[in-house]
Amino acid sequence: MSEMENEKRAPVLDPIDRVSEIIFGLIMALTFTGSLSAATAAREEIRTMMFAALGCNLAWGLVDAVMYLVSTLTERTRNFTLIRRIRSAAVPREAQAILADALPGRLGTVISAEGLEDMRQRLAALPEPPARGRLGRDDYVGAVGVFLLVVLTTFPVVVPFMLFSETALAMRASNAVAVVTLFAAGYTLGRHSGGVPWRSGLVMVAIGVVLVAATMALGG
Repeated sequence: MSEMENEKRAPVLDPIDRVSEIIFGLIMALTFTGSLSAATAAREEIRTMMFAALGCNLAWGLVDAVMYLVSTLTERTRNFTLIRRIRSAAVPREAQAILADALPGRLGTVISAEGLEDMRQRLAALPEPPARGRLGRDDYVGAVGVFLLVVLTTFPVVVPFMLFSETALAMRASNAVAVVTLFAAGYTLGRHSGGVPWRSGLVMVAIGVVLVAATMALGG
């Protein structure tokens, strides 16, 4: 198996992707808990809400996991195709242009011709890429991770409804857990990006509240 086929695919371990999945699962769960009335909700309604929230996140966790595999396979095949295009270029300048165009953002415009040529030679030295991308064990493990992140996020916000018989108290506890989770997610992103973590945490709480309100208003 070639070096390129053995490349590690770890988007699930990337803070941005991991936090995104957690926030997605959390918001989906909050749209169900937020639909309860603290004054009138009966135990049967609460039980129905909990099953509905879990079922929704199970479904969307499965969708996200499948799309993770699709995007991983697509990106891997795209990279192999790019390597073949660079290798088959008639002259080095043409290969450099292809490489510069493929680089993210403005990197292609700031890297010198010598830098691009060094990259081209390194790519040319790699083993011949497969005809098409394939999924490996790490990819399926990643997909399971995506699924679990979405599904397990449901539980912290519904557990208070299992612990407290008073609906109003359960809702306050559930909302407190959601706020803490949103703040922690924003804090993680802020630290990852080199920004101000506590400020990113507060911004994420505000964004989460707005998204939950918008989702519920749209019938989500």
